[in-house]
This record gives sequence, structure tokens and C-alpha cells, in this order.
Amino acid sequence: MLPAHGLAGTTPPDRIHAVTTPPQRTFSMQIHDRPLSERVFHALAFEILAIGISAPLAAWITGHGLFDMGVLTAVIATIAVVWNMLYNWLFDRLQARTGFERTYGARVAHACGFEGGLIVIAIPFVAWWLDISLWHALVLDIGFVLFYLPYGFLFNLGYDKIRQNLIAAD
Repeated sequence: MLPAHGLAGTTPPDRIHAVTTPPQRTFSMQIHDRPLSERVFHALAFEILAIGISAPLAAWITGHGLFDMGVLTAVIATIAVVWNMLYNWLFDRLQARTGFERTYGARVAHACGFEGGLIVIAIPFVAWWLDISLWHALVLDIGFVLFYLPYGFLFNLGYDKIRQNLIAAD
């Protein structure tokens, strides 16, 4: 005897909907599904706002002109974006070759390696552009790192909150 809903071994129509309907998407799931256009917007917003804050602040602290610090922060931001792509590609290749897990320790090493590499890359340009010693360039670059740590945290926290509110309003 056949079941009331159709052929033996088939899924009842009311269960098909439950099986094929994707689960309700949460904000945390949507973070990983951001389109490229949003990622580009996020990166540009991050860098433009950072330059807008850090250049006048650095000009005021160091006594260098706003133009000089604006160019410096824009060049460092560009270097950081390119270095980020290269560094993450190298890090991914290292992981593929050695098979290590991305533990918290590996992530801390990743972050320290990125920042350390960025400092080493940026110092010669900073020293040349501002006509200062490598030592003073290092101190200034450390100042930028100390700015970017809380800035990055607060920017991303705010960005995610605004994004979450926009998604909830949809």
C-alpha cells in the first residue's frame, strides 16, 4: 500500500519545504558572505577615514606639514594594502606547505609578522619623505601602529554595528 502523500520512498510535500528552505541567515553568517564590492567599500572607507584622522594628528604631533603627513599616510596605506595581499598569500602558502593549524598562537604570529613587515617596508620611505633619521622614522611608524590598533578595532566594531542595523532594517 502506498502512503497517502505519494509514491513509497518519496518525501512528503510538507517536508520538502523544510528540507530545501535554507536556514534563517544570521548576521554572523552574513559576514563571511560579503560581496567583493562591499569588501572594496570597507577597505576604502577604512583607509580614507584613517588618513583623514591620522594625517592631521601626525602633523600636529610632529610639527611636519599637513601635506607631507597626508602624502605619507596615503603612501603607507597603499603599501599596507599591497603588503597585506602579498603577506596573506605567503602565509597561506606556508600553511599549505607545513600544514599548521590557525590557532590563536598562529594568528598572533601572523599579526605580528604583518605589522613587523610593514614597519620594515615603510621606515625607509618615512625617513626619506620627511628627511629624518631611520630611528625617528621607526618611532613615528610605531606611533602609527599605536594609532591603527584601536582605530581598526573601533572602525570595524562601528562598521559591523551599522551593517547589522542596515540588514535588520531590510
